[in-house]
Amino acid sequence: MSVAEVPPPGTSASAAEAPTLKLVQDATCTFCGCVCDDIDISVDVNQNKIVEAKRACVLGKAWFYNHHIDDRPEATIDGQPVGYDEAIEKAADILLNARYPVTYGLSDTTSEAQRVAVAITDWIGGTVDTTTSVCHGPSGMAFQGVGEVTCTLGEIKNRADVLLFWGGNPAESHPRHFTKYSLMPKGEFVPNGRKDRYAVLIDVRKTKSAKAVDQFLQVKPRSDFEVAWGLRLLAKGIDPDPSIEQKTGVSVQTLRELMERMKQAQFGAILFGMGVTMTRGKHMNSTAVLALARDMNRHTRWVAKPMRGHGNVTGADNVVTWSTGYPFGVNLGRGYPRFNPGEFTTSDLLARGEADAALIVASDPYSNFSQPARDHMRKIPVIALDPKLSETSKIAKVAFTTATYGINVPGTVYRMDDVPIPLRPSFESPYRSDYDILKAIERRIRERQLAG
Repeated sequence: MSVAEVPPPGTSASAAEAPTLKLVQDATCTFCGCVCDDIDISVDVNQNKIVEAKRACVLGKAWFYNHHIDDRPEATIDGQPVGYDEAIEKAADILLNARYPVTYGLSDTTSEAQRVAVAITDWIGGTVDTTTSVCHGPSGMAFQGVGEVTCTLGEIKNRADVLLFWGGNPAESHPRHFTKYSLMPKGEFVPNGRKDRYAVLIDVRKTKSAKAVDQFLQVKPRSDFEVAWGLRLLAKGIDPDPSIEQKTGVSVQTLRELMERMKQAQFGAILFGMGVTMTRGKHMNSTAVLALARDMNRHTRWVAKPMRGHGNVTGADNVVTWSTGYPFGVNLGRGYPRFNPGEFTTSDLLARGEADAALIVASDPYSNFSQPARDHMRKIPVIALDPKLSETSKIAKVAFTTATYGINVPGTVYRMDDVPIPLRPSFESPYRSDYDILKAIERRIRERQLAG
């Protein structure tokens, strides 16, 4: 990392004695799962405002340029401004008195804060869940069922000559994935970059990503499992039943030609999105895709990776898994971890009216959960940690204003390929980090538990 203060372009020599711009080289963007760590940030130190983010994509620029520190209280209780200490005491009181508390979110904070959130949940015997349960949760279940043939994005960049994008739209959801990691970059074994790669997109509609690939297969909605299973049959030398065309909209001949292309790859990668995980079949879809990658290794080298959304949702999976053995939806109420999606996932717990308190970290479930879950959230004490005034913060019993990870707070996040990346903050915030607040809540909970 290199940080320097320089006068803005066009200033006089005398103005150099009072620099107004701070340069932060190789900063990390935490907007999406690409976690690009080559962004050069220029900060107006007089206004604590980011004025330039070199190499950031359109989403990353919006993330940096729209960041500003709101003039909000440190915390609120029942909507009334209070200091951090009073809010921490109230939060500890709520969690200690709850019989079925749930911790949710964690995908937009540091792994250090995630570890503390898991620890708090363990101390109080609650349930810990992440936003994975409403996005790539089915993939997490599939990983535990059939395993994962995996690699880093660096290996894809340097080796992959056949790419299969499935149920996603990277051109709009991960704009730099094509240019930095998969489709366009020149690599050690693909020295001509795009010219050395063959790319296929499988999706239910023609998105902007379809314009970037060599072949677009438009499949019928809710038929991803059948397509994957048909390819698995072909990988084993078995012809699928011709009726697969009626179900999927793709002929056996087209699948056969695709399979021949996949077999000829030196290194192939399947990169799948929520179009696979959040449609009919869910974890069975992910299972089929992961099993297809495994089957292909009888012929040549293939891997499969999910395209993750939030900046550190992969870190949340890693932290919860290494702490409990499971990636999300883990109940710790019996003193040992129990994993059961549908029973211990937050949207379901709330919709059934079971949870009696909620600790929401760096997430906004009130804006996107089902109406029954939202209705129940209004009936129970909610503790929310968020840099912005989210819909969840508005209905929270205790709401903390926090610093933004990556821009104001250092720490660690995990890229979508499970590689940990250090954060290089641009400037400090007057507010505390998620880690500091959660650590204070944990400390207070333990003091009261040991005293009582």
